[in-house]
Amino acid sequence: MLMAHIWWVTTPHIDGSTRVMARIDLHQRISQGDADRIKTWLYKQEGVKYVLVNPAPAIAVFSFAPLQNDGNRIVREFRTQLGYDRAVRYLPAMGRAGSGCPAGF
Repeated sequence: MLMAHIWWVTTPHIDGSTRVMARIDLHQRISQGDADRIKTWLYKQEGVKYVLVNPAPAIAVFSFAPLQNDGNRIVREFRTQLGYDRAVRYLPAMGRAGSGCPAGF
């Protein structure tokens, strides 16, 4: 019984209000027009709530509901549908994942 309790405490609880942040590194220069197009496309994806696209470092940050969509799927479709072949989802190294911002939406 104690093990079940420990599992519950250390495992994140995902429900309809859960939001996850993801980042796409584009690895190419983009204009403000490109940023606007990317932002519009991301907002059209199921479960996406907030989007920020910054042309200077060429990154897109968005939050989504993990019960409605998957971050890897969003990035895969982003690459295919918008033609950003060098775009990748940024994932922090395991050692750095715990030191990131714990922001929630």
